[in-house]
Amino acid sequence: MTSIGILGAGRVGTNLADKLAAAGHHVVLGRRSPTDDTAAAPGATPRITFADQRTTARTTDIVINATPGDSSLDRLAGLRTELAGKVLVDVSNATRDADDGLPGDLCYPGSSLAEKLQAALPDTQVVKTLNTMLFTVMTAPGTLAVPPTVYLSGDDEHAKTTVTGLLTDLGWQPGWIEDLGGVTTARATEAMILVAPHLLRRHGFRPFAVSLAR
Repeated sequence: MTSIGILGAGRVGTNLADKLAAAGHHVVLGRRSPTDDTAAAPGATPRITFADQRTTARTTDIVINATPGDSSLDRLAGLRTELAGKVLVDVSNATRDADDGLPGDLCYPGSSLAEKLQAALPDTQVVKTLNTMLFTVMTAPGTLAVPPTVYLSGDDEHAKTTVTGLLTDLGWQPGWIEDLGGVTTARATEAMILVAPHLLRRHGFRPFAVSLAR
């Protein structure tokens, strides 16, 4: 199975790590300052180990960006050498918080985090996905009452095929996966996240996805 590095050990990163490890992948969860860069934490899945983010990017086959979107660009631009030749799966949204801490505005209006990352990492294949839903839906899409949609944006077709395989491991059925085209299409899906705070304020943290109905 593939070795997958996840940059960011918050709710999104750990949720993805658990599901991908359960699917048989070896997962390295990249922390800023891990207390142990080789051993799994007590109670963790045996297929999950921990490292600093630079080591995580260097030693794994596919890397997932689950760092806070407003700081992802600066953080990952410093890993250009480690990420060269790899697929980078960007699941983050670059937003500025409103007064209540929920997303209030985009950091890159007229562009997107994925586009900025691709420009900063020209030797890396950036694929945007999984950024239009509550984080719990990323790994349990079948729990929603209506089949959800997950979108793909990226310039490299082989990279998108690779990411489609990971989405399948996360429980996404082929008919739920919508390839929008090149990385510039990520500006559309990143803007979709601005509907999320309104939903969360009205309904609380109930699972949802911004989906396509046909």
